[in-house]
Amino acid sequence: MPETLKKLVDIISFLPWIWEKTAIKLAFFLLKSNPNYLRNFSSSLEKIQKDIKECKICFSYTDKSNEICEICENANRDTNIICVVEDYLDMVSIEKLHIYKWQYHILGWSISPINWVLSKDLKFIELFERIKKGNFSEVIIATNPNIEWEATSMYIKENIPNKEIKITRLSKWLPNSGYIEYADEITLINAFKGRN
Repeated sequence: MPETLKKLVDIISFLPWIWEKTAIKLAFFLLKSNPNYLRNFSSSLEKIQKDIKECKICFSYTDKSNEICEICENANRDTNIICVVEDYLDMVSIEKLHIYKWQYHILGWSISPINWVLSKDLKFIELFERIKKGNFSEVIIATNPNIEWEATSMYIKENIPNKEIKITRLSKWLPNSGYIEYADEITLINAFKGRN
């Protein structure tokens, strides 16, 4: 295999969930692709970190020209409920249901001492500030159901600034060690409907 192709395979293999065999297939796909497609692909890769930044409210993503994302900017969304998720992909999965129009807060992960992720590494301070300043009646903890989920839920319950706010978690419709981003629509809808 030519050196340039080997290097491309190595770069693609570095991506999560991409095994070497898949990386080779993708490298050959790119090799045989239309030059215009390759130029657009390359241009998009260059721009991804340059033109996108975190929303300063919920820590989702927005264009570089905006301070806040479309969801936080939307005055028609429910300002009484805030849904706490681990990452952007979880939020996208929930939004794809086209049912719930609440606010979001992205923590960045769950508390996981085994992975050296502590509460100080996540967006808890910002979450509690939003709760202090907002008019929320419910906080939904929509993190993936595992040991880290329990630790994260407990931390929120113990440190939430307004103890009168209702705190709910997804129901057992979402299996243990399941992931929100991989759950089918029915499972996810039932998990939110049955939250307690």
